[in-house]
Amino acid sequence: MKHDKVGSVMTADVVHASYGTPFKEVARLLADHRISGLPVLDDDDKVIGVISETDLMERQAAAPDPLQGKHHTLPLGPLTRGARRQAGKASARTAGELMSEPPVTVYAEDTIVAAARTMAARHVERLPVLDVENRLVGIVTRRDLLKVFLRPDAEIRTEVVDEVLVRALWLPPRTVEVSVAEGVVTLTGHMERKAETEIAVSMTRQIDGVVDVVDKLTYRLDDTRIREEEALHGAADDWLRGL
Repeated sequence: MKHDKVGSVMTADVVHASYGTPFKEVARLLADHRISGLPVLDDDDKVIGVISETDLMERQAAAPDPLQGKHHTLPLGPLTRGARRQAGKASARTAGELMSEPPVTVYAEDTIVAAARTMAARHVERLPVLDVENRLVGIVTRRDLLKVFLRPDAEIRTEVVDEVLVRALWLPPRTVEVSVAEGVVTLTGHMERKAETEIAVSMTRQIDGVVDVVDKLTYRLDDTRIREEEALHGAADDWLRGL
């Protein structure tokens, strides 16, 4: 199956800063372009960090309180890494001093699914996109990744029939009835083995744009026990060969 790549949904024209970009210029870039974050590049167009609105807010929160005329008090004793980072941002004057590092990035050839998992795991809203030489070529946001769910139902159905039933399982196209409604795929039909039904459902779930799969497949032969016995025999054979 061909999964959509990050490069197909990313924005190629990226608003960015350099290490020495002044703090106020960073704030202006975010405001003028109505974005919530941007990457910081070195002289070789490689991403060295990322700045988000959160970084700016941390900088502002650490600034002197105009009503009290003093900074927030930092804890006494050795500073943790997080505390040192916060203290550094309190006096940040440039993008390099303000940015979060190391940056979380993806490659243009990564799948949309992989990018979405990275975003969820790292709790970020955007990812700089790199080429094979690790240079910035785009930016991808959560909204960009959600575009995959806008695939037409007819297009999803065609991929299920062509890639799953015909190419993977070598079945005639009409062996299984495939219907798609709002991204939910329903598979109906009778197949030879239980393993084939499991493969059909699993591969269909992996298709870009599929929201869910309704399994209405039946089978003639339950080959679950056969597969378990083959696995046991295989393990026993490996053990005997090691004697």
